[in-house]
Amino acid sequence: MQTISTPNAPAPAGHYSQAIVHQGIVYVAGQLPFDPKNPEVLPDNPREQTHNALENVRAILEAANSSLSKTLQMTIYVTDIDHWPAVNAAYAEVMGTHRPARAVVPVGDLKPGCILEVQAIAAQEVPEDNEM
Repeated sequence: MQTISTPNAPAPAGHYSQAIVHQGIVYVAGQLPFDPKNPEVLPDNPREQTHNALENVRAILEAANSSLSKTLQMTIYVTDIDHWPAVNAAYAEVMGTHRPARAVVPVGDLKPGCILEVQAIAAQEVPEDNEM
């Protein structure tokens, strides 16, 4: 197993890693919508929070030699299902044509000010075999 850590995503606030890689699969811990460059400022709308959380996932995947296009599954935890249309629209913008398996889970309160958290599982990039 390999532990992934990047300064391009928020540092873990507890006893966990940003991600773990095992046998070519990247398991990304739930990412809140904090910008690691400006963690004191948290957007108050679902669209921007979704973009921030997905950018954190992207940064961790890239540190693990993966990408959003290699995502196999995402789980999105939302504190209010009424936010879902804005969250889904922002998710579609970021993910483009890639459509991994996904679950949306309504939850109670998250860290103050956070309306969602995103967890992901992705495949690592496979190095090209130049030998023929």
